[in-house]
Amino acid sequence: MRIVTLLVTLALVMTVGLAFAQSEEGTANFYSDKFVGKKTASGEPYDKNALTAAHKKLAYGTKVKVTNVENGKSVVVTVNDRMGSSNPAVIDVTPKAAEELGFQKAGKAKVKLEVQK
Repeated sequence: MRIVTLLVTLALVMTVGLAFAQSEEGTANFYSDKFVGKKTASGEPYDKNALTAAHKKLAYGTKVKVTNVENGKSVVVTVNDRMGSSNPAVIDVTPKAAEELGFQKAGKAKVKLEVQK
């Protein structure tokens, strides 16, 4: 009985710890128009005018505040796609999100990600 209680407690602590550690910094890119209408990994069709994103690990449906650290602009996107492990960026956003973040012309930006509750 004590082992079960210990395992449940450990699982709870790990889950709570992960919830608080959901911030990340790195580079953001944005998707090409060639994906418009194709299914994302979650099954939703890709819409370049939506505020959605691809991430390597976050669950589909996760809301993420993305802040461009160079200009302070931010936007909340919903993860609906998966990035390849070889992609060096921390997130790929739609052109609409890149426009709101102010990096559509540059193609990439240094960003901070914060999972929203």
